[in-house]
Amino acid sequence: MSGSPQIRKYTTSGFPSTTMGAGKAIALRLANDGYDVCINDVEANKSGADEVVKEIQGLGRKSFAYTADVSNLSEVQGLVKASVSELGPLNTMVANAGIAQVKALLDLTEQDLKRMFEVNVFGVYNCYSTAAKQMISQGNGGKILGAASIVAFKPFALLSHYSASKWAVRGLTQAFAMEMAEHKITVNAYAPGIVGTAMWDLIDEKLGEKTGAKKGDTIKKYTDELIALGRTSVPEDVSSTVSFLCSKDSDYMTGQTIVIDGGIIFT
Repeated sequence: MSGSPQIRKYTTSGFPSTTMGAGKAIALRLANDGYDVCINDVEANKSGADEVVKEIQGLGRKSFAYTADVSNLSEVQGLVKASVSELGPLNTMVANAGIAQVKALLDLTEQDLKRMFEVNVFGVYNCYSTAAKQMISQGNGGKILGAASIVAFKPFALLSHYSASKWAVRGLTQAFAMEMAEHKITVNAYAPGIVGTAMWDLIDEKLGEKTGAKKGDTIKKYTDELIALGRTSVPEDVSSTVSFLCSKDSDYMTGQTIVIDGGIIFT
């Protein structure tokens, strides 16, 4: 096969995990797929974002880092504007935004709930809506993806507000899919299971504090008892699915939340 690869434009919006774990793996995978990539993260993670940009540029793709809090609509609008200015028309948005907190349901404060939904729900809405408006103005359709979780199908104890926020991502994804179809924009989500990332390390630690388990024991128990394939997921398991959802092979899919958990949830 000869000729140059197709260059596609991709904006990844992550708070706070674009430059680590699944977010980093997604960015690198899509760069390998031929995308030019705008990396977004919060100011505290800027050095990590810059490192990912260097790795992508080393693959021969264009890339730059942007700093935005996805819970702030105007900052997301600035992100998309910068991406279009630097890389050209936007045809793929991956809203990888997500935070987690382990806390008993009756111990949650109003601020706990507010911040969880600001990032995990409002952040996804901000990314979806801003990307959709840009794609509609361009007139060539596009693909929008969001980060859900297995808790969008089966809530976990001590992760109640996180679970609720991810159920909301499923709902937003389905609603956007219905309304964006006329514009040839597909909208799907990916739902990782127990992934070997800093977020799940934190969940393991906090659940251990509640139950008295040693560090690492909770994830080991979940792996042994819950995961059919018998291993914790790695970020590349997630990035492979995202790659498919961003490709032409998924053109006839929309409104779906794809579970990547090794066999915990069966839908």
